Amino acid sequence: MTAAPAAQTAQAPALPNRPLKVAILGATGAVGQELLELLTERSFPVGELVVLASPRSAGQTLHWQGQAHTIQAVSEAAFEDVDVVLASAGGSASKQWAPVAAKAGAVVIDNSSAFRMDPGVPLVVPEVNPEAAFSHQGIIANPNCTTILLTLALAPLHARRPIKRVVVSTYQSASGAGARAMEELRNLSRTVLEGGEPKSEVLPYSLAFNLFLHNSPLQANGYCEEELKMVNETRKIMGVPELRLSATCVRVPVLRAHSEAVNIEFYEPFPVDEARELLQVAPGVELLENFETNRFPMPNDVTGRDPVAVGRIRQDLSDPHALELWLCGDQIRKGAALNAIQIAELLMKGGVA
Repeated sequence: MTAAPAAQTAQAPALPNRPLKVAILGATGAVGQELLELLTERSFPVGELVVLASPRSAGQTLHWQGQAHTIQAVSEAAFEDVDVVLASAGGSASKQWAPVAAKAGAVVIDNSSAFRMDPGVPLVVPEVNPEAAFSHQGIIANPNCTTILLTLALAPLHARRPIKRVVVSTYQSASGAGARAMEELRNLSRTVLEGGEPKSEVLPYSLAFNLFLHNSPLQANGYCEEELKMVNETRKIMGVPELRLSATCVRVPVLRAHSEAVNIEFYEPFPVDEARELLQVAPGVELLENFETNRFPMPNDVTGRDPVAVGRIRQDLSDPHALELWLCGDQIRKGAALNAIQIAELLMKGGVA
């Protein structure tokens, strides 16, 4: 089914403020597993849990909060009486099943790229554009991981002085390609250390002691799909369709957590101290920098943690209107699972008991 989500049945914008029937679509993947952990960690009010995956995983047992849950193959019947679907099973699965779940009355928070640029589907980072979530018609899109991390740093600065242009280079971990890519990095790193020849099967090239430009499909303009996601999604989330943004995305031999080098040009000079003060108190951000010891954010600082760490904020020597900064964030957590659950929490806060 490929019906546009905007055509689905009318939906109350908020989730009820009571224990919910929650379905996780893609429960066996890296993000699905993180969703389960965060539901517990954040005491999300789950009244009933439904775990859904592909037919090959159906019938297997998944343990959560001391109880065994049988994994179901996704079907129309599986969404009966479900309040919220946390979907992380890929674009094709979301295109097929998200409209079905929305029609059944659920709110679908989708982690794939299937609906992100659909004008009828809000694309939400709760710390940046929370109001957008309440315009949903059954489906809310979770942005791309690198976009989420970037907008958390850009939004508080843009609110003070409008941004004219952004140039970003990403250093993306194996986790962005899923659990199998992470395991492959572990295994091929051992192979290299033992003197063997690494042969990649999950990624197009070995990441062991190596890096390569992002492997998403190249477009006619020379940019890859991942880079264009950052451009288009950032514009939509921040409500600045004219924002000039260029991205270069790179896969690096890090298990988990992405990093980004960001150059931000404003329409007027932006004092470094003022930018630092804003980011120090920005929601979802932590300032981590020590110029005396050359200590700035690293993937290890944010792995398994919620905040996006920002540091090395400095004046661009080539442009008096530009600042530069460095950030790191956990791709599976804030870049995917945490953001989805925060959207659900946001909808509950606007709900009626």
